[in-house]
Amino acid sequence: MTGMRWPIVPFGEVAFHRKQFIQVKDEQRYQRCRVQLHARGVVVRDHVSGSDIKTKSQQVCRVDDFLVAEIDAKQGGYGLIPSDLEGAIVSSHYFLFSIRPERMIPAFLGWFARNKSFFQQIAAQGSTNYSAVRPQQILAFRIPLPPLDEQRRFVARLDAVSARLKACAETAERQEAELAAMLQQAFARITTGSPRARMADVAPLVRRPIEVEPDGRYQELGIRSFGRGPFHKPSLSGLDAGSKRLFRIEPGDLVFNIVFAWEGAVAIARPEDSGRVGSHRFLTCVANQKRVSAEILRFWFLSREGLAALGQASPGGAGRNRTLGLDGLSRIEVPIPSLDAQAWFEALHARAASLRALNAAAAGDAAALLPAMLHQTFSPAAC
Repeated sequence: MTGMRWPIVPFGEVAFHRKQFIQVKDEQRYQRCRVQLHARGVVVRDHVSGSDIKTKSQQVCRVDDFLVAEIDAKQGGYGLIPSDLEGAIVSSHYFLFSIRPERMIPAFLGWFARNKSFFQQIAAQGSTNYSAVRPQQILAFRIPLPPLDEQRRFVARLDAVSARLKACAETAERQEAELAAMLQQAFARITTGSPRARMADVAPLVRRPIEVEPDGRYQELGIRSFGRGPFHKPSLSGLDAGSKRLFRIEPGDLVFNIVFAWEGAVAIARPEDSGRVGSHRFLTCVANQKRVSAEILRFWFLSREGLAALGQASPGGAGRNRTLGLDGLSRIEVPIPSLDAQAWFEALHARAASLRALNAAAAGDAAALLPAMLHQTFSPAAC
């Protein structure tokens, strides 16, 4: 992308550590900002009255300053100050660096700071017992310094690619919202007025206990909340299992994590989950396919009505004190549409899942594009 090697200079040649403190006044309101981790930039922290700020000596941010968090820098806690945070304040646990415009375009630094070669320099500072970085260390960082015209061309190209990727992401979000709304409407169409039956009658609990051996290894299955599906836990030794009871899970099982069922920890075990196990906290129900499919049940349990039913069957307080009861689950009455209606909805759901998979693959490719371009640009060969 460069066509030639760029000179490498210390950061201190193009920037200086700027310290501008003010004394916070109790009667005024202030905008505070913070850095996001993983080089995701600077954002608003809050708007607060001066009387609520304990440390009265605060630094003032200026547009295009490079802000570095003293402690979080090693987790990518740095970025440029955007225009909407002009005049925001930060504590002395942040460092502000002003860029010399005759040497470097701030946006060029912003892109370089998102590259692995910048992060590696921060990660190399200090010891494992003390994770903070110091201003003099940052000023010694080595950065590429192409001519200003080349910096502008580089920034324009990356900004354009970033804008296109953002537009694609927004389109995908709209499509996802439309798909979700369409599926909800279709599900309401087939379930409104349909007969109801208790879970115990159409998808009873099935337990498959296994004998835990001390020298055995057991692959556990986990269920994410909010309908985000199953995942594979690290293997568990028989010794680590101790007195924990384990039960075999089969593909097609409707699985509930009883601790978080009330917040949508419900999923269908997939073919790749074959052979996995779960503790007594995981309930497996097997749908009677002559009455209702597991997918229809899963979709209903993740609906507003279904989540409410799980909440009522999960007495107790919040979090781990709110547990789905076996009897409560068995008594929940679920809708039973006709088999033809169920087949129609599942075909619709399958088409939506295919579109989501395509969108996810495209999003993955898009997410890898910018890092690849940055690596190509800032690789040792290019610089």
